[in-house]
This record gives sequence, structure tokens and C-alpha cells, in this order.
Amino acid sequence: MAPLLLQLAVLGVALVAAALILIFIVAFVTATKMPSLHRHEEEKFFLNAKGQKETLPSIWDSPTKQLSVVVPSYNEEKRLPVMMDEALGYLEKRQRYGSDKIRVITLVKNRGKGGAIRMGVFSSRGKKILMADADGATKFPDVEKLEKGLNDLQPWPDQMAIACGSRAHLEKESIAQRSYFRTLLMYGFHFLVWFLCVKGIRDTQCGFKLLTREAASRTFSSLHIERWAFDVELLYIAQFLKIPIAEIAVNWTEIEGSKLVPFWSWLQMGKDLLFIRLRYLTGAWRLEQTRKMN
Repeated sequence: MAPLLLQLAVLGVALVAAALILIFIVAFVTATKMPSLHRHEEEKFFLNAKGQKETLPSIWDSPTKQLSVVVPSYNEEKRLPVMMDEALGYLEKRQRYGSDKIRVITLVKNRGKGGAIRMGVFSSRGKKILMADADGATKFPDVEKLEKGLNDLQPWPDQMAIACGSRAHLEKESIAQRSYFRTLLMYGFHFLVWFLCVKGIRDTQCGFKLLTREAASRTFSSLHIERWAFDVELLYIAQFLKIPIAEIAVNWTEIEGSKLVPFWSWLQMGKDLLFIRLRYLTGAWRLEQTRKMN
């Protein structure tokens, strides 16, 4: 009986090893060596107030504003107007920022949330760049908390720093409102993020993040993931480059209309987390010098 159990144990270990080797090979072979920074011709322009085409600026140009706000939007007809009203109302009170321009960048194809934000970041004019979700779940005035968190990180190495909005302080309350299954998925995702990619950041997925212009250009030009897990790779890159990161508690309210399908979206994100780690580990993805968009 003992020899049979030993043989089964050896067989099990061999199968696990073979599966891991196969995953490594798949991750390496299917990896795109460098992130695609291509912009379609139609994505190089925006329509001004007169309906005329104007060329979009570049992240590599000198900044002409104090703050740029990037809001990814896909089928957000109901939630976006509420968020924009709050954001513009706040910005109009801050004269040094103002709200003199709203620019809409229409993408030729769906690039995913991460891809859409990257296009917005690459067209930004601000010294600082704020990512904000279209649902308005985070109160826009909380940008002041992120600004303070960013300033507290000074001196910034190479003018790079990131302040991440965080909902971690609301975790106990959210658990009480969630089903056991969704709570299990949440803990599983947090463990994978910590184990595979990002240490020391409790909430990587909050859509409210403030970056210096230099940090935005450096991290987004190296970003591969364009779907829901892009935040994790963004912070993985930032930690690899030793960019200082502050995690700041923000006010947050769950807004109906989320496009995140709990099980399948989390499964996709879990796969992305594994592939992020494996592809950087095997050298399929490398962090190189900042590249300008073609």
C-alpha cells in the first residue's frame, strides 16, 4: 500500500510541475514584448467648442495646466453627467485650476478601461494627472486629500510620485453588505495581488489616483494590461521603479450600474495577475526607458 501511495504522490508532484511549466511557457509565448502605444489617426484630434478639429497635446510636451482629470467612459450616459456636474462645480471654485476645457477623445475601438485611461493620460496637459471613475463613487473634493498625500511624499525622485485613493477603511462595512461568495472572491483577489504583484497597498483597484506628470508618463508607457487589472500592473511598475506611493483614505459610495461581473471579471483579473508576475519574471516583459508614442 505504501509504495502505491508513494507512486501517486510522485505522480501528483510531476503533474503539478508539468502544469506550472506549461503555464510559464504559455505566459512567455503569448506575451506582447512591448506595450502597444499606437494611436489611430482619428484619435489624434478632438473637436473644440466651434466643432473644429484640434490636435491633441502629448504627455511629453511641457505642461500648460496644473491639473488634468481623465475620466474613462463607456456607455455611461446615466452616471457620467452626475459625476461631471460635481467635478466641474468643484473645479470652478478653484480658480487656479478652472474648467476652461472639456476634451472628448473618441477611441476607434474598445481598448478597455486601462487602455482608455492611457489615451487620456497621453493627451493630458497638467503637471498632475487625476484618474477618476465615471460613476462618481468617490467624492471629487477628496482630490485635496490626494494632493496632500502627494506633497507629503516630497522630495519626489525624478519628480515622480503617486497618491492612491483607498477604500480599505470601509472593508468591514462592505463585508457586511456583501454575500459570502463575493467576500471570498474579494479576499482571494487581495491575496493574489499581495502574493504576486504589489506589496503594501491594501486597495489597488480604487479608480481615484493622482500622479505627477513624470510618474504618469513613465508608468503608462510601460503598461501592458488594458482591462480591469491594469491598476495592479501600474503599481507593480511604480514599485519596481521605486516611485513613492501614498495610500489615502477617501469617501466612497457604491453606485449602481457597475459593468464588473463578479465571478467572470474576477477570474479574468486573477489570470491577468498571474501573467503579470510570470511575464516579468521570465523576461517576456521588461521595463525599459520611456518611449514616445508612435
